[in-house]
Amino acid sequence: MTENQVSVIIPTFNESENICNVLDLIKEHLPRINLEAIVVDDNSPDGTGKIVEDYVKIKGNEEYSVSVIHRKTKSGLSSAILDGLKKSNGDTIVVMDSDLSHPPQIIPKMLETLRKTQCDIVVASRYVAGGAIQGWPFKRKLMSKIATKIAKKGLGINSDDPMSGFFVFRKKITEGLKFDAIGYKMLLELLVKANGVKVEEVPYTFTDRKKGSSKLDTSTIIDYCKSVWKLYRYGRQVRKTEKRVSVRFLSKAARFFTVGASGLGVNYLASLLFSSSLDMWYLHATILGIVFSITSNFVLNKYWTFEDRDFAPKKTAIQYGKFAGFSSIGALVQLGMVYYLVDGFSLSYPVALVLAVGTAAFSNFVLNKKWTFREKVWS
Repeated sequence: MTENQVSVIIPTFNESENICNVLDLIKEHLPRINLEAIVVDDNSPDGTGKIVEDYVKIKGNEEYSVSVIHRKTKSGLSSAILDGLKKSNGDTIVVMDSDLSHPPQIIPKMLETLRKTQCDIVVASRYVAGGAIQGWPFKRKLMSKIATKIAKKGLGINSDDPMSGFFVFRKKITEGLKFDAIGYKMLLELLVKANGVKVEEVPYTFTDRKKGSSKLDTSTIIDYCKSVWKLYRYGRQVRKTEKRVSVRFLSKAARFFTVGASGLGVNYLASLLFSSSLDMWYLHATILGIVFSITSNFVLNKYWTFEDRDFAPKKTAIQYGKFAGFSSIGALVQLGMVYYLVDGFSLSYPVALVLAVGTAAFSNFVLNKKWTFREKVWS
């Protein structure tokens, strides 16, 4: 490992249209830094790895070192970062995408923040003041928000953008850590497993790719769920030794709100499915969305939040009845708000739905904590 050297790890898959521009921009914005770039290519059918080799031959390594790791199969973003980490020589690591959604001109600011604050990780954040997302449709933004809420509340992470793929960290904090390398969110695993690290965030504007295609698909979502579950189990093992009641309470509260965040997604997607695909009146679609979310929330809260694994039919039916009954009060709040905002203020249905579901979720938490799961509200 070389002191004061910066290693930029860039995982690629079918990024032939973007990778040379990314390498040029890194050179342009980091000209006076002891720097190396490591491209980790997953055997891209479009020849991305070969393009990087040709780039090195034509432009050389005079201003900074560029190398490429050729992997035989598409094995995931996190494992690509780990392979790049093994080959890296720097004591500071930069991780970024190769689709130009992560602007290299932000890297100097991230490195300066790392130096000035003496922190361990600097996250380029879309969700702090000054950060933004350009080019994403509402559905994609909603999915990102839900995934971020699940990560923050379910795993106890304080970072505003734990799902960022653009971050800088000191290599030494990975010593002794065992990574699962599932899915595409290496930062998430680092934040959970590197105990006691200091994290800073700098704002940036994420711009959706203009060339190539997004890698987000069903398998990516499934990998994310697997990763969160593994990290939750990891954190649960750590929490078993925790004696402080306040910490245990906050952990349970975080799980409850994580379930609420997932219910928001179930409610929203089910309601939109019924209203758009089946041409159902929006109030009827909202009712069905509520039923779906109440059921999924009950099962997750029973099994995960309160760790009640007794699913005897009579007991479960009584609990579900209480849960559904109290949740219905929140449902009435949601229906009233949706009708009021859509018909009274001519607000678009998707926006009204989000506002109404959020309000209903808060009332559900207070009522069900007190009466369904028999805990003091402020305990």
